[in-house]
Amino acid sequence: MFETRGYMLDVSRDKVPTMSTLRQIVDLLKVCNYNQFQLYTEHTFRYAKHEPAWRNASPLTPAEVRELDAYCRMNDIELVPNQNSFGHLERWLKLPEYNALAAMPKGGAVTPWGTIKKDPTTLNPALPESLTFLEGLYDELLPCFNSKLFNIGCDETFEIQDPEVYLGFLLKVFDLVRARGHRPMFWGDIILKHPALVERLPKDVIALDWGYEGNHPFAEEAAKFRKAGLDFYVCPGTSAWNSLSGRVENMRENMAAAESAGRMNGAKGFLVTDWGDGGHWQPLAASLPGLVLGGWFADHGAKANKMDLEEALDTVMGVPLGGTLLRLGTLYLRGGALRANASELFRILANDRGYSRHPNLTDSVLAEISAVAEGCRHAAAAFTSPTLYGSGSVWAEEIVYMANLIDAACHRRDDRRLKALREEHRRVWLLRNRPGGLEDSLSKLPRF
Repeated sequence: MFETRGYMLDVSRDKVPTMSTLRQIVDLLKVCNYNQFQLYTEHTFRYAKHEPAWRNASPLTPAEVRELDAYCRMNDIELVPNQNSFGHLERWLKLPEYNALAAMPKGGAVTPWGTIKKDPTTLNPALPESLTFLEGLYDELLPCFNSKLFNIGCDETFEIQDPEVYLGFLLKVFDLVRARGHRPMFWGDIILKHPALVERLPKDVIALDWGYEGNHPFAEEAAKFRKAGLDFYVCPGTSAWNSLSGRVENMRENMAAAESAGRMNGAKGFLVTDWGDGGHWQPLAASLPGLVLGGWFADHGAKANKMDLEEALDTVMGVPLGGTLLRLGTLYLRGGALRANASELFRILANDRGYSRHPNLTDSVLAEISAVAEGCRHAAAAFTSPTLYGSGSVWAEEIVYMANLIDAACHRRDDRRLKALREEHRRVWLLRNRPGGLEDSLSKLPRF
């Protein structure tokens, strides 16, 4: 058993859950024996002095965070504040009010994958005003939490090429956190690229070792943090984002690798991450297999490999759709067209009409996938009555929607399907989530 068993939900890539949904997630975490919850935040906290950043996002208010914090404590779960504090700040830095704080105010950063960021994403570490900006955020955010941990993020700082500059700013942010009585946590991706810097990190910080593929080198990375004498968590993912219906087998392998490496190297925590890249199209049901199985890996170790996930999902949802959910979550394997951090089906649907699909996804393979999705849609549709199935009907509605997402990908040029999908996306989104971010998410779906 890991000392800390956490789940982190992205509430900044468009989708901010309602309070009733957040309480339901806490209930799920309690059942699955988690003891930590984080809400990944970029711009979706209602900072009193920063309305331009959250104006259209339906943000969490200070009162709501305090209410959620109290609900978590009632269920023996620690709600940890989470505010990205270096990179991933494009929602702020693209606005005229904050653009002067950007390392590259006009954007244009090149990512490790060869893409170019249109908007600025990273604070300028040379500006004293960057630290002043963060101080203001922290002074509003941190009093809403009882936890004395604080995840400052600081991952994927694409504009910063000099590792010494990165470390120098990171150390200053650590000081801001300590001055407010909190212990800093940070994503370890940048520092791991420069092993000599790992040894120079203060011993009171918590490093978060993240990676989301089945073959991620957790063992190699965890050993570096162990050697440096640092507390660290291993951080696999649900594999739900950029997938339409999940990548279940990748998720299993990813979590097994994280658990093994964490156990062997003395990790203090196991943090399951659940991101919203690409407009957060996937509903909560797509994340549920990873949430449930992640809790077992964190609590039972390698024994989780033998758990009956289908039965556990049936129990959690309250409707016998665990097998249907897992079938949808393995459709990405058909045709052998595998991608990192996404399914090929997602890429087909996400790209514009000039997309070029993987040659293994022939028309006959897509027809086969569509037929399986139709069978899953039919199975789930039988449980969508709230009168008969209560909260289980929402899971069923989401599974129907996931099947329709896959079907639309298989018939990418069918305008009728795309029109219906956009209407369904709006309806299903509002079953659990606030309206802020919905239009942005819809803008990423193809138009008919």
